Amino acid sequence: MEGNEVKTMYTEEQILAAAKAAHECNRAFCVATGDTSQVSWEEAPEWQKESAVNGVKGVINGDGPVESHTSWCNQKYADGWKYGPVKDASKKEHPCLVPYNDLPPVQQAKDDVFVTVVKAVLESLE
Repeated sequence: MEGNEVKTMYTEEQILAAAKAAHECNRAFCVATGDTSQVSWEEAPEWQKESAVNGVKGVINGDGPVESHTSWCNQKYADGWKYGPVKDASKKEHPCLVPYNDLPPVQQAKDDVFVTVVKAVLESLE
């Protein structure tokens, strides 16, 4: 199985619904932890939506939080991003471009929220 190929039969609409739900839950989590930099799904740039969709496809294929983070990092690197102390989309820098075990606990929890929400949404569609 390659890349973002999905091994179960979810429609693109269902995948998009899970991506939107996970994005919004992560945004709420960020706000609760003092990070107000996240925008709503409707305001999110296309690259951010695509990242969430790719994350959903990874969860469908069995990714947990660690694998999800690794896939996210790999996609960021492929898109020209690099580590930076502050998230800056214009510079393509992100402080979370580190191995999962090097993430602060709050960032690890955010990855767990993403995976948990995706699973919950998809299970509700079965």
